[in-house]
Amino acid sequence: MVKAKTWILSKYFDGFPKPSNFELKVEEVPEPKDGELILEAVFLSVDPYMRPFSKFRLKEGEVMIGTQVAKVVQSKNPAFPVGSHVVGRGGWRSHSLSDGSDLVPIMADWPQGVSMSLALGTIGMPGLTALYGIEEVLALKEGETLLVNAAAGAVGSVVGQIAKIKGCKVVGSAGSDEKVAFLKELGFDEAFNYKTVGSLEETLKRASPDGYDCYFDNVGGQFSDVALQQMKHFGRIAVCGSISVYNDTTPQTGPYQQLTIIMKELKMEGFMQSRWGNKHPESLRRLMGWVKEGKLLSREHITRGIENMPAAFMGMFRGENIGKAIVAV
Repeated sequence: MVKAKTWILSKYFDGFPKPSNFELKVEEVPEPKDGELILEAVFLSVDPYMRPFSKFRLKEGEVMIGTQVAKVVQSKNPAFPVGSHVVGRGGWRSHSLSDGSDLVPIMADWPQGVSMSLALGTIGMPGLTALYGIEEVLALKEGETLLVNAAAGAVGSVVGQIAKIKGCKVVGSAGSDEKVAFLKELGFDEAFNYKTVGSLEETLKRASPDGYDCYFDNVGGQFSDVALQQMKHFGRIAVCGSISVYNDTTPQTGPYQQLTIIMKELKMEGFMQSRWGNKHPESLRRLMGWVKEGKLLSREHITRGIENMPAAFMGMFRGENIGKAIVAV
């Protein structure tokens, strides 16, 4: 009998996540029946969305939500032979039983020199989020200027690089000098540490005196209050995340930006990558193509051991990661 280590959400989050929100348990995984298989996690994804989504996707006592790259270790499903790898939504657990309905096989020609962990990052959900935000929501055009915050993270770092591939000027904001240096390595035209600038408004003006055609927002909150004032007329805003407010115990209010949106005639749209699921296979191959060509670089912040999953999750919210946060099981 296979035993699984699982992290459950023992208590809903109240403010910043704490170790007491999680509990590690060991449970037995049933033997697979016809059509079923057992998966062994290889890489676990650590993502900001887990914080807000846990409130309405989970009950206290259930396994934390999340995506993983896993290896098939037992199978009674011919579509998933033993030894093959998949991306699945098994959550924070080392082993799981699946009927295969929620699994996506790793592409058959995945290059040997590319870590499969990228299927949780640049060639996975974050990469797709970046691509669709740029192409489907912003319709970014060559020669335009793009602003992206949380730019050294899993999504933001891909956003900036795709914008450069498309011939745009890119301004990125991050939370440390080390992250700013990383953005420069990626080819960002302008990058700054929002924690140390004297005035965010003046910094944005200096980086692009004519304003911004497009804004890819991962942060929300006060940063966006300032950024909206710097948009060009008919500017477009893709709202991907709001990490600055996820851990607030009291919801933030105002200032209210409707007049700015009206006067500048801005287009502002929230989105999730799942909307374009029919495009995923083609889009993942495009992302892989850019990786193989050296046009899309990836950095990962890897924590080892499923026992350290909560620490990796809390560390991400403290800004410890550059690039994609991953736990290697």
